[in-house]
Amino acid sequence: MWLYTEDNEPYYGDARHVLNFISKKFKALGLTPVMATELEFYLVDYTEGETPKPPIRPKSGLRLNKTSILSINDLLHFDEFLDEVYAQCEKLDIPVDAALAENGCGQFEINLLHVDDPLKAADDAILFKQVVKAVAARRKLTATFMAKPFGLQSGNGFHVHCSLLDKDGHNIFDDGSDEGSDMLRHAVAGLLKTMSDCTLLFAPHVNSYRRFAPGTLAPNNVSWGYENRTAAVRIPGGDPKARRIEHRVSGADANPYLVCSAVLAGMLYGIENKLEAPEPINRITYSEEDLKTLPLDWLSAIRQFENSDVIDALFPSEMIELLIAVKKQEAMRFAQQVTNLEYLTYLQDV
Repeated sequence: MWLYTEDNEPYYGDARHVLNFISKKFKALGLTPVMATELEFYLVDYTEGETPKPPIRPKSGLRLNKTSILSINDLLHFDEFLDEVYAQCEKLDIPVDAALAENGCGQFEINLLHVDDPLKAADDAILFKQVVKAVAARRKLTATFMAKPFGLQSGNGFHVHCSLLDKDGHNIFDDGSDEGSDMLRHAVAGLLKTMSDCTLLFAPHVNSYRRFAPGTLAPNNVSWGYENRTAAVRIPGGDPKARRIEHRVSGADANPYLVCSAVLAGMLYGIENKLEAPEPINRITYSEEDLKTLPLDWLSAIRQFENSDVIDALFPSEMIELLIAVKKQEAMRFAQQVTNLEYLTYLQDV
C-alpha cells in the first residue's frame, strides 16, 4: 500500500515512498539495483514481564542450553517450524533461500534471494518477519528481531547485498577482476562517506546500540574490505559476474525500506560524485584505532542525523523532520525510566 497527501502527492512519512524516491534516481541513470537481504532472529520462550529464555526443543522437550553455530542438529530440532516458514513464504512469493543456525542460543538466519526491484526486496523482508513471528506463535514460541535481546550473546543483524545492472543487464560492479570495477569502489566510497550520518536508519532504537559491542561481527566503525566479516562493508568473493556489496551495519530491528534507501542513497552519492574509496582492510577492524567510529549511542546518532548536510541532500525533508521528531520523543520516553539495575547500584550506596 501507499500513503498520499490530500493533494495526491507522495507522503514521505511512508517509508515505502522514500525507497521509491531513491530507486527512481537509479532508473534515471539507466541502472537497476538488485538487492537481497539476510535477517537473523531468535526463537525464545517468553512470558510478558519475564526475562526471555532459550526455546525448548520440540522433539526432545529439553531446553537449548548452548550456542551451536551452523549446527545441523538445531535445524533438525526445529525443522517443523522452518518447514512451515518456507511454506508460508512460498504462498506470499517471498524468495527464501538457505536457513542456518547462528551464533546465539536459539538464533537462526534465513536468507532471501536477490530480486531486481528494491521495493520488492523490502516488501519481502517486512512480510518475512511477520511470517516468522506468526509461525513461531502457533508453536507457543516468540520470534524476536530485537537487535540485542541477550547482552552476552550475538545480536540480530540485517545484512543487505546489492549490485547494479545497466540497461543491457550487465553488472556494472564486474570488470572481470577479483577486485571489481571503478564503479564498485565509487559506490563503496559513498557508503563510507554517508554511513555515520545514516546510522540512525541502521540502528533506530535504544537497544540497537548494544549490538555494536566489539568482537561480535557487528561493525562499529567505518570500514570496508574483501571477504572481511568484521568490516562494515564487505565485498564477497566468488564469480566476478556476481560481484556485489554486502552492507553489514543494520540490525534486524531496523525498517527495511529505510535501510535499503540508505544503502542505495550512499551508493548513488559515491557514484555521482566519483568518490574514491580508501584502501580495503584485510585485518580485524575492531582494533583499528585510526578508523572513524559510528555513533555508538542512540542520542549521538539522532543528533548526527539531524545536523547532517548529507542527510538533507539524500532524503525528502518531510521524512527527515518526521523521523527526528519521532526518535526524540521515543528517546525521552526511555530517558524517563529508571531501571532496577540503577536501584541496585545506587539507591543505598551513593
